[in-house]
Amino acid sequence: MAANSTPTARRKRLGSELRKLRERAGITATEAAALLGGNQARISNIEAGRYGVSADRVRTLACHYHCPDHELVDALASMTGERRRGWWEEYRGTVSPGLLDLAELEHHGTALRTSHTSGLPGLLQTTDHAREVFRQVVPPLPPPEIENRLSFRMKRQTVIFRSNPVPYRAVIHEAALHMRFGGTTTTREQLRHILSMSEREHITVQVIPFAAGGYPGAGQPAYYVHGPVPQLDTVQLDQSHGVVLLDGEALLQKYRHVFARLETLAHSATDSRALIRTIIRDL
Repeated sequence: MAANSTPTARRKRLGSELRKLRERAGITATEAAALLGGNQARISNIEAGRYGVSADRVRTLACHYHCPDHELVDALASMTGERRRGWWEEYRGTVSPGLLDLAELEHHGTALRTSHTSGLPGLLQTTDHAREVFRQVVPPLPPPEIENRLSFRMKRQTVIFRSNPVPYRAVIHEAALHMRFGGTTTTREQLRHILSMSEREHITVQVIPFAAGGYPGAGQPAYYVHGPVPQLDTVQLDQSHGVVLLDGEALLQKYRHVFARLETLAHSATDSRALIRTIIRDL
């Protein structure tokens, strides 16, 4: 099988988790290859996400690696055999690879949690608000590029609109709700949209009020994508140079605590809707 020069985030994560299992078992790549009747290069390519691997091979490797966690093994096996190209592949070469990885993670996620201080979550943005956000990029983007990014962002929102929507929880600081991207009319419609979305059964929006004072992660938007088992969760951070994905257990544990703290500091969903209505009325 030829190596894939552009492995997806999902395939890379599968390979990474197989490498972790192998290393915990104290087995070298050469030894693992011998167990499968192959060579060390094949194991290295699988672990790097350049080669695909079947569910049966995943289970065989997990058995050789003495992994007792059957739920984890089942989850890893379910990550194989993806034949259909996701919609995000239409944008390969026109948006950054990090954004493609993010769209793939969202598509396969079992739940999504996000926190924002000075901006609004992409999955809750209206077309007019998102377009104005892209117009503020420095250096300025040409109009076709703005429309391409806008199209990509709107398609990402299918994960919360599809027939089996992913549960979504957003914590937004009150400051972000007062930002008037595109003027008063655009802002009013954006806030009404968030209000409407927050009333959907699978969506929870909580607002951290100014009165809450300091809180962990202030100034740093964070996105937590739940996998089928906790070990396969992922944290996404926006950096000036692009999207950063984190999956180390210590970091996952840290951000679980951060989100739990943020949700404790924020208003309840009901009180958050009341605050949003007040902001709309005062515009």
